[in-house]
Amino acid sequence: MNWLKESFGVNKPIIAMCHLQALPGDPSYNAEQGMERVIELARHDLKHLQDGGVDAVMFSNEFSLPYLTQVKTVTTAAMARVIGELKSEIRIPFGVNVLWDPIASIDLAAATGAGFIREIITGVYASDFGLWNTNVGATVRHKMALAPDLRMLYNIVPEAAAYLGNRNIVDIAKSTVFNNRPDALCVSGLTAGAETDTQVLSSVKKAVPNTVVLCNTGCRIDNVDRQLAVSDGAVVGSTFKIDGNFDNLVDPARVKAFMDKVKSLR
Repeated sequence: MNWLKESFGVNKPIIAMCHLQALPGDPSYNAEQGMERVIELARHDLKHLQDGGVDAVMFSNEFSLPYLTQVKTVTTAAMARVIGELKSEIRIPFGVNVLWDPIASIDLAAATGAGFIREIITGVYASDFGLWNTNVGATVRHKMALAPDLRMLYNIVPEAAAYLGNRNIVDIAKSTVFNNRPDALCVSGLTAGAETDTQVLSSVKKAVPNTVVLCNTGCRIDNVDRQLAVSDGAVVGSTFKIDGNFDNLVDPARVKAFMDKVKSLR
């Protein structure tokens, strides 16, 4: 449990998402504006997240929709370029999330010096992206070979997917912790920005009291007191954006208001 405070310098940290625009090879990539525009918008969001007082930032290829479970090399390379261009401006701990490919996320973390990844690392799911399988043994061994100190945040309620097999979330949490020793479990709602059920968060935390449990989606200024009362921290994306809309850029006023409330709670 102590690793959270050691890594982020606070109790109940807020990890802000820096959502990258569509990248080369993605269906929505704007080839005319090119990578320069992707970097420009990432710089905009990074600045406002940091200035607003978030505790950490996680770079993800959020607009690579629809996602792959084995990404193309160009995606990892493009993300590495963005982070490389912004590296001198990053003032807080950072992580990466190559959706939805844990091996690529580890590769990117090793190349950029990221301190953590969040991924679907264990389990088998029926999802909008097809049958979604994982190989946690190979993934953890890959991590140990490339970045042994990398923190692994396991998303145990994947967005737009359901666990194959009749198992409840408490059983999944218990067996994930026993078998895999995750650094944290992330509990999500249905999609990015969808509120995580506080009762589910509470059930998971009670089941694995010695493991970090993070609220992974839908943490907003009107529910953050409730969510942080149960969880050990939160990953926050959409609520920091203009009008709280997933597709928009970061709104500095929303970041500051949210973080002011969090600091008062802490």
